[in-house]
Amino acid sequence: MDENKNALQVEHLTIDYVTADGTVHAVNDVSFSIGRQRVMGLVGETGAGKTSTALAIMNLIPSPPGVIRSGKINVNGYDTLSMSDSALDKVRGKEVAMIFQDPMTALNPVLTIVDQITESILLHENISKSDAVKKAIRMLEQVGIKGNRAYDYPHQLSGGMKQRVVIAIALCCNPNLLIADEPTTALDVTIQAQVLELIEELREEFHTSMLLITHDLGIIAEMCDEVSVMYAGQIVESGSIKDVFTQTLHPYTEGLFNSLPNIHDRSVRLHPIPGLMPDPTDLPSGCPFHPRCRYAKEICSREKPVMRELGRDHFAACLAYADPEFRIDRSK
Repeated sequence: MDENKNALQVEHLTIDYVTADGTVHAVNDVSFSIGRQRVMGLVGETGAGKTSTALAIMNLIPSPPGVIRSGKINVNGYDTLSMSDSALDKVRGKEVAMIFQDPMTALNPVLTIVDQITESILLHENISKSDAVKKAIRMLEQVGIKGNRAYDYPHQLSGGMKQRVVIAIALCCNPNLLIADEPTTALDVTIQAQVLELIEELREEFHTSMLLITHDLGIIAEMCDEVSVMYAGQIVESGSIKDVFTQTLHPYTEGLFNSLPNIHDRSVRLHPIPGLMPDPTDLPSGCPFHPRCRYAKEICSREKPVMRELGRDHFAACLAYADPEFRIDRSK
């Protein structure tokens, strides 16, 4: 396989959920890529379409009601959207693995921890059951769980330990791409930093590329090389951490930063983004962010912006950068 190729390439991905109450437009023409051994953060509010994007990469969109309308996904040379279930079984866990949001529901309650890790190893590696068990126990110890807990059931473990088991399952076959979908959401604050540090150490040890999904910009800044900002099913800005954090282009990204407290001056008031995320069954015309944007003009309600490269590998979808008559006045 060509080592210069990206670990992940997503092109023009569109996902709907067709329900009796209407069609939910969850992901709308999303494209991005992740280089080998690179970490990309996907950030946005709840309901932005981040998890649906991750599930599509694994070809796990529930159907019905989910429908992948269009798009192409390439994971280390594998076109996951066109593969059969049997072929996908060989790719999931080996080429791409996922750490889910809630470790409480990600584990099978009637199987021991070691059995759940061993199952993945036996599926992808040509080794005996006894050797697979030994490898599973080593993997548990690598994520900080003593080997004598291997035959425990999930209900016997704390939330942090469950998440460590999920990480062990995801990384036991050394996948080329790891998807971490808000891996610390269900954990206590004191455990979150430990889990993130563990993921980063193992990712570097196994030379794994990673898509990190979160709504926490601090985690993005600490762990990622690039970031894509998602709003109402679309990517509205993407680029390196340095560019997006220091030369913010899109008004929504600016709003996310303005919503954060200033640790250097606690007298500075927060400026939250007004309004709510639009109803995905009835997205606004034009730019999806225009009803909440303080810079919006009449044209924003009519014309849909496209992603433009406004700096080296720094992209944004905003009409202010397409119309010479349209200027963003950030002094307001």
